[in-house]
Amino acid sequence: MKQDLTAAIAWRYLLSKKSHGAVGTISTVSLCAMAVATAAIVCVLSVFNGFREVIAEKLDTLAPDVMVTPAKGKTFAEAEKLAARVAAMPGVETATPTLSDNALVICNSQEMPVKLKGVVPADYARVTEVRSLVDADLGRYLADTVAPAGTIPATIAIGTASRLRAYPGAGMLVFAPKRLGRVNLANPVSSFITDSLSVTGIYRSDQQEYDEDGVIVPIAEARKLLQYDTEASAIEIRLRPGQDGARAAAAIGDRLGPAYVVKDRVRQQEMNFRMISIEKWVSFLLLGFILIIASFNLISSLSMLVIEKEKAIGTFSALGLSRRRIGRIFAWESIYVSLAGGLAGIALGLTLCLLQQHFGLITVSGSPETTIVRAYPVKVLAGDVLATLVPVALIGIATAAITAAFAKSRINIRN
Repeated sequence: MKQDLTAAIAWRYLLSKKSHGAVGTISTVSLCAMAVATAAIVCVLSVFNGFREVIAEKLDTLAPDVMVTPAKGKTFAEAEKLAARVAAMPGVETATPTLSDNALVICNSQEMPVKLKGVVPADYARVTEVRSLVDADLGRYLADTVAPAGTIPATIAIGTASRLRAYPGAGMLVFAPKRLGRVNLANPVSSFITDSLSVTGIYRSDQQEYDEDGVIVPIAEARKLLQYDTEASAIEIRLRPGQDGARAAAAIGDRLGPAYVVKDRVRQQEMNFRMISIEKWVSFLLLGFILIIASFNLISSLSMLVIEKEKAIGTFSALGLSRRRIGRIFAWESIYVSLAGGLAGIALGLTLCLLQQHFGLITVSGSPETTIVRAYPVKVLAGDVLATLVPVALIGIATAAITAAFAKSRINIRN
């Protein structure tokens, strides 16, 4: 009952007209500052969520649903048998071996180190969306064309094509270091296995990791260049529709044992997602600090309100209201103002996020041809909204304690 009385008095003070216009103005400005800072937190967290979702969507193109790699070493033997074993597991639609390693290519008097990737062309096109990434003007995927006799068909990344000035139908030389045998220092060229590539197509995924220096060739030719027989560096898996990637990866890992590392799409790009998460919460801390600074104005305005209500404080004291209850009145006042600012900020932030999501009001700088998204992506998560309420609640508690202590000190001055 005591708490209800003090809360009711505080609510009346909040809605009543202030005798000094400056007090009301400063209180309004403090509330607005808190609301803007809170809205900024909601918007920034939502933008980071949006970029995370964009990256996850882009991974659908060349990243498999699940990837199996050896726990030790670069490769494992009997790759086709392992792929067939994985393909027979529940929830798996397709599994195909791939072999990746570094090589050197030369084209148009330009040389470039590349990531050579050997695949089973038809199976790899089912596991990833590589076929859709090759524009008609940039040739065709290597499974849809035939290279000239004596050459290896290759589908290359847009970055590789740009640096080497290569085009569909162009010829390239590829050099792979010999893994077996001794190096002849008198004739360094003999330390490489050389072959000819014919560019069948150029792909573009809008992801630097894949577009920078990739070269895709049939796995049989890659094994000859890299001196392997049945080895592969990974098994790439496409799951059946509706399967959860994390659960499927865990189930496949349990079946294969500790000799293999099984990763879903998120774990394959763990570093990228971790960096986004770190940047997101560092931004949250910085904006939370700004919110704390905004709360200083709130404390000042509430202190001015206490001074304005000194007559009322004296009246309450004369009527027998205890110091604690008088302090509680202004504590409730502080809580009301903090809560109003926080809720108004969250409402403003959610409104801005919805407008951005549907209308794309704020666009990304740069040419539309070179940017992945036209406008800043946003995605509001309930957990982020709850996280935003945490600093608001802490500030409300802190300002309530400070304001209550100040109100108690004014009782002694009044007396």
